[in-house]
Amino acid sequence: MNICRITTITLAILTLWFVSPSTAHSQMAFPGEELEYEVSFLGIKLGTIKMITEQSQTLNGKTVYKMKALIDSRSGIPFVDLHSIYESWMDASATYSHQFTANTKKSENTWVYDKYSFDYDNNVIRTEKYEDKKLIEKKSISTPKKWNDGCSLFFTARQLLFAKRNIKIPTVVQEDTVFTTIAFTGKDESTSIDAVDYPVKTTYFHGEANWTGIYGITGKFEGWFSTDDARVPIKAKMKLYVGSATIELVKWKRGSWQPPKAD
Repeated sequence: MNICRITTITLAILTLWFVSPSTAHSQMAFPGEELEYEVSFLGIKLGTIKMITEQSQTLNGKTVYKMKALIDSRSGIPFVDLHSIYESWMDASATYSHQFTANTKKSENTWVYDKYSFDYDNNVIRTEKYEDKKLIEKKSISTPKKWNDGCSLFFTARQLLFAKRNIKIPTVVQEDTVFTTIAFTGKDESTSIDAVDYPVKTTYFHGEANWTGIYGITGKFEGWFSTDDARVPIKAKMKLYVGSATIELVKWKRGSWQPPKAD
C-alpha cells in the first residue's frame, strides 16, 4: 500500500472523533492549540501524532482555518518508517476542507508531496502528486459533495460530537473518495489517561471504517472526546490485524485548558 495512503488512514482513524457551527470559532478552533497523541499496541509505543491549529487565513477569497499534523513512527518498529507533515485549510464552518497538502517520507532520501484542491464552485477535486519535486500524477474528480481530508476531519469530528445521530462523512483518502460512518451517541462516560491523575469527563461515539490501513486497521472503532466547549479528543481504540490499538492524549497546549474532571 502507498505510504502516503497508510499515513492518511492512520490520521483519519485518530480524527474519527466528532454544537453548533456558531460556537466552533471561539471555542473549538483555538489558534496555537497543540495536541499530541501516542499510538500504542499492548503497551508498545508505535508512534505519535501532533495536531497544531494555526491562525485563520484567506484562501481564494474565503476565510479558512489552517491546521497541521505531524506524524512519526517510533524508531525501531519493524517494517514501519512513517514520517509525514499534513496541512489543511478548513472552512470556517469546521465541516469541510478547501485545500490539503501532504509531505510524506517514501525512503531515506525521497519524499512525496500530494496536493488536493477542492473547487466547490465547479464541483471538482483536483489532485497532484510530486516525487522529489517532479510531477508524476494529477487528476480531477467530479463530485457535488463537500469533502474532508484526513486533517480537517479532526475538527469536523469535534464539531459534530453532540449530534446524537449516525453520520456518513465524505472523506478523500489518497485520491479515493470514501465514507466513514460514525454514530454520535451523546453518551457521557469517564475516561482514564496517563497524562492526568483523575478520570476525564468525555462523550462516547463509535463507528466503522470501510477501508484498510497500516497494521490492518479497518472496521469498527470507538472514541472519547472531552465533554466541554473545547471537545478535545482524549482517547480512541481501533482494530488491527493482531488486536486492538489505543490512541491517547499525552500532551497539550491550549491556553489554560485542562481535561475536565468527571463528576
